[in-house]
Amino acid sequence: MTIAPQAAAYQPDPRIEQLGGRLSDPVAAAAFPKTILRFRNRRWDKTVGLDMLSDEQWIAHFGRFEPLPGNLAQPLALLYHGHQFRNYNPDIGDGRGFLFAQLRDGAGRVLDLGTKGSGQTPYSRFGDGRLTLKGGMREILATEMLEALGVETSKTFSLIETGEQLERHDEPSPTRASVLVRLSHGHIRIGSFQRLATLDEPDTLRDLVGYTLSNLYDVPPGNAAAGQLLDLVCRRTAQLAASYMAAGFVHGVLNSDNINVTGESFDYGPWRWVPTWDPGFTAAYFDHNNLYAFGRQAQAIHWDVVQFAKTLRSIAEAEELTPALDLWPGHYEQAVAHAICVRLGVSPRGAEADLNLLTTMDLGLQNSKVGVDRFFFDWRGGRRRTASPADAHYDGEHFADFAAAIRGYESAVSLDHAYWSDPEPCSMLIDEVEALWSAIDQRDDWAPLYAKVAAIRRMGEAMRELVD
Repeated sequence: MTIAPQAAAYQPDPRIEQLGGRLSDPVAAAAFPKTILRFRNRRWDKTVGLDMLSDEQWIAHFGRFEPLPGNLAQPLALLYHGHQFRNYNPDIGDGRGFLFAQLRDGAGRVLDLGTKGSGQTPYSRFGDGRLTLKGGMREILATEMLEALGVETSKTFSLIETGEQLERHDEPSPTRASVLVRLSHGHIRIGSFQRLATLDEPDTLRDLVGYTLSNLYDVPPGNAAAGQLLDLVCRRTAQLAASYMAAGFVHGVLNSDNINVTGESFDYGPWRWVPTWDPGFTAAYFDHNNLYAFGRQAQAIHWDVVQFAKTLRSIAEAEELTPALDLWPGHYEQAVAHAICVRLGVSPRGAEADLNLLTTMDLGLQNSKVGVDRFFFDWRGGRRRTASPADAHYDGEHFADFAAAIRGYESAVSLDHAYWSDPEPCSMLIDEVEALWSAIDQRDDWAPLYAKVAAIRRMGEAMRELVD
């Protein structure tokens, strides 16, 4: 269940300092020739007490990275390793980002303000440490859409254009540059643990387990802290994989350094929303083996969690870890059936019925090629609401089993919001993404992007309305 913004006073709490520099290196932000504020998240700035900043103060903190009061005195590049497309890479870490600040939100959680495109670090390798403006725009769209669809995701907090021209091999160049700040429930990755296990630092690994439990899960570490953490990570990552499926979302790069141990989705590159329910749909052009295709995301995340469990073997016996790991497939099966019920807006009926509903939906969508967003829009509340361009498919053989299965479900949502009377659902397909970028790139017209963000948030409001 995603947490809605809750207003709070500014509460700095740089908890990462508990680890004494064993997980990070201090770095400096790049000096940018310009700082043009393009996006400020007015939905989330108040939840961490930063809504009172003027735009000039905002730019000072999130374009020039002047420290926030009482927070980290210097940005920290986090250290980690990771499996990238199943190949272990020890030569990575924050190469174009850093942890800028930590603070409490209105729900009492410790949140991070981390960057993307803030300059080179010792881990940039051959990169320039920068982010294209198009990449920043795409992250706004990904995070806003995922949040509206109920996925636990980082929030795009700020986007500032920096006045630089970048050369990129995968898009027309030179292209405009930006620096992004994301609000996230921690930046501790599976790869953070992998690094410590590889370097044979068991004491620091134990400390990181304790830090994660205490600060990111808000539970006291027990006598079997490693198994305790693995159980929580298994549950959260299974929910993450399930939420991607219900959202029709393809992350694109589910490497172990891109999996947050809180199960929060983050770090968006070649993402896509599937136009139709195609398990083989792949987002990244460089994913030649379809390793992270839409229908393989659960398998990919499970594989990453297995690698996480392996890191904990240096501080815990197998008997402490195996039970939690063995339960991951069951957690996912339960979570994905529940997530589909939530997106359909129906009350779950139990494991057997919910899995049958999922199976019949899967077959109907795959065989008919009805658009995913169209389908969930038409069947919201468990009944076809109005005439739809897909009615011929719904009345045909492909959806007969689904129609029979969903008759036993009761609506759990209100359909009073005006969104449900729109002729088309709000979606996020690649042609629209490119059109939004073209308006910015060709005419410096940001109005279509801002209008799209408003439309996405309107859909999110409609989807949060439940039956009284």
